[in-house]
Amino acid sequence: MGLPRPVRILVAASLLAAGVLVACGQATPGRALAVGPLRALQNSPTSHVAIIVMENEEVSGVIGNSAAPYINSLARQYGLATASYGITHPSLPNYLALTSGSTQGITSDCTSCQVSASNLVDQLEAAHVSWRAYLEDYPGHCFSGAGAGEYAKKHVPFLYYNDVVRSPSRCRNLVGFGELASDLRHGSLPRFIWITPNLCDDMHDCSVATGDHFLARTVPSLLRGLGPHGFLILTWDEGATNTGCCSGAAGGHITTIVAGPGAGRGVRDPKPVDHYGVLATIEDALGLSRLGAAANAANGNLSPLLSTSLPLP
Repeated sequence: MGLPRPVRILVAASLLAAGVLVACGQATPGRALAVGPLRALQNSPTSHVAIIVMENEEVSGVIGNSAAPYINSLARQYGLATASYGITHPSLPNYLALTSGSTQGITSDCTSCQVSASNLVDQLEAAHVSWRAYLEDYPGHCFSGAGAGEYAKKHVPFLYYNDVVRSPSRCRNLVGFGELASDLRHGSLPRFIWITPNLCDDMHDCSVATGDHFLARTVPSLLRGLGPHGFLILTWDEGATNTGCCSGAAGGHITTIVAGPGAGRGVRDPKPVDHYGVLATIEDALGLSRLGAAANAANGNLSPLLSTSLPLP
């Protein structure tokens, strides 16, 4: 016979407070990001742009949710896009939209499909802008399998572009999550930073509280390393509804926060923005042209949430 419900709740709360996150099913959260001193980056004049993509939560499940105190503290302190929307369902097309300005005709979470399309990596390398994708539980070496442990390929858009997976040098920029702590410690962060948490830490398989804990142990060190005008975009791939905006987005009303030295303080922007607008913001910040639907002004952008002019110095 199990414990009475009040006792179960108390036990779960105690585990959460102790940092032992209760996962859904077999999913398990990752370890804390142990960074240490950041003197090298804090003294650097370089500004960085970072993005973390979380999973499958309507804005109503995040903003105002007591299970997400850290996320809500970021939303209060920095910039919140109050009318932000995913492009579609399921996950993968949203990730392609965020990195190429198109869903590339993909409508599923396929893991054997590939696309030959201009993408953000092409732009970054053509402009000699350094980049790295930090992927939690990633097996490495441009691993082509659908998943491994808590790692899922469908949340890593770069592995779907032929000109990335066929390039050894580009594959070397897809690294495990532990490399983020190392790069922060050594002052070697790239200008553009992509972060994919594992299936538990991104809220896909686990609770909002688990995802909030992941961000609480990851984001503070990252923000300190972004340089004088750098910023982090924290967004979700899709919500739970088909609500949308802009030129055709219908992936649900999601949370998008802009935080860091280059973000406004306590700013709210009610103008609609979708993932194409998020891509446009990244491209503008790094001095790149806008790809695909990112060039359509109807899809918005996040510049009202920034305190710095673009492109970043």
